Amino acid sequence: MTRRSDAERISTAAQEYLLALRVMASDGSRVSAAQVGRHLGVTTQAASEMFRRLVADGLVQHDGSREWVLTDAGRTAADAIFRRHALLEWLLTAVVGLGWAESDEEAARLQGAISPRVEERLAELLGNPETCPHGNPIDAATARRRPAGTPLSEVESGTRATIYRITEEAEEDAALLSYLEARALTPGALITVLARSGSLDSLTLDGPLGRATLGLRPASLVRVLPGEADPELFHRVPAR
Repeated sequence: MTRRSDAERISTAAQEYLLALRVMASDGSRVSAAQVGRHLGVTTQAASEMFRRLVADGLVQHDGSREWVLTDAGRTAADAIFRRHALLEWLLTAVVGLGWAESDEEAARLQGAISPRVEERLAELLGNPETCPHGNPIDAATARRRPAGTPLSEVESGTRATIYRITEEAEEDAALLSYLEARALTPGALITVLARSGSLDSLTLDGPLGRATLGLRPASLVRVLPGEADPELFHRVPAR
């Protein structure tokens, strides 16, 4: 319960910055205040001021450049915030019946309002998921024991694969989330890549609902596993 208590003391605004940094640095990149500011729709000055507060709290650090990274404590706090967000997304999608994009917005509104007791009961109700509904690991420890997956954009024509996860960066694109969900290109879906064209910057695949086309950039934000993946990798909310 320490993780939850530490995260609860962080302001709502600071939580947004920690989550943004977690998402934007998920591939190991270092991120500037200007980048985070654009991501959150605030000025570089406002972002820099928040980062100075987060540095004072021991949650963020920089190496003398203009780039910022989460400290171990910051990563733990960001994971705790992400866990609450993920649990709410599971509730809103699997139980309430909202779509991916809408559930993401609603979860962002609710994540700061639930108590530790409700969070843990919610986890039990949902079967203690290790990922969010898009397949992203709920914390760093989970990420270390799960396969990384291959970007869909790198899969050659004629290859069968299983949609593994929609990366956190892709989760920020509501239109992409809605398209993938509408085409049933969700974690666990079996697909076949029909054509991949660098010159046309596109990829065509056959999925559960027939053909779908993605640009190579959006496809790079989707991770797949070769062939038919182990179904145990994909969480299903228990029937009640």
